[in-house]
Amino acid sequence: MEGMSERAYAEASGLSRGAVQKARKNGRLVLFADGSINAAASDARRGAMTDPDQQMRSRGSVGEGAVSGPSDSTSYLKARTALTVYQAQERQLAIQKKKGVLVDRARAETLVFRLARQERDTWVTWPTRVAALMAAQLSAEMEKASGVPVTIETAILQRVLETHVREQLDALADLRVSIA
Repeated sequence: MEGMSERAYAEASGLSRGAVQKARKNGRLVLFADGSINAAASDARRGAMTDPDQQMRSRGSVGEGAVSGPSDSTSYLKARTALTVYQAQERQLAIQKKKGVLVDRARAETLVFRLARQERDTWVTWPTRVAALMAAQLSAEMEKASGVPVTIETAILQRVLETHVREQLDALADLRVSIA
């Protein structure tokens, strides 16, 4: 026998016997005429035919000094991990939306704007609605207190109220709502 047996070559090369048998079947080993394995030529052929990253992974030595290329498993694992984290965050946001913890920002801004406009419109029309009532109540109270009939002009009271309401609304207009 010129070369090595499968068991001897497996021990010398650090491979399992099954891996040696698979390499023999796939033509990655150089054999002598008697069927024994030419160790030096087989090592060279296996080295040329096998992906360096695959060799390092099979030995469990991926890390520093590892050759990386398109089949680099670490980049795949990082990408897969990033995808999994993204999907988990997406699911968490969907659950929070369903529970009502999160709301759509554009919808919230629209609702706040609509509410502010309704409040402003209510305050702008308020003096017109209450001026006559206030004038009558003030006249009655002043007449009761002084005993002399007093008339308060509704139009004057309305203008005074509108002036003060507009000043207040102008002060409130400086407020900015930020939904961050």
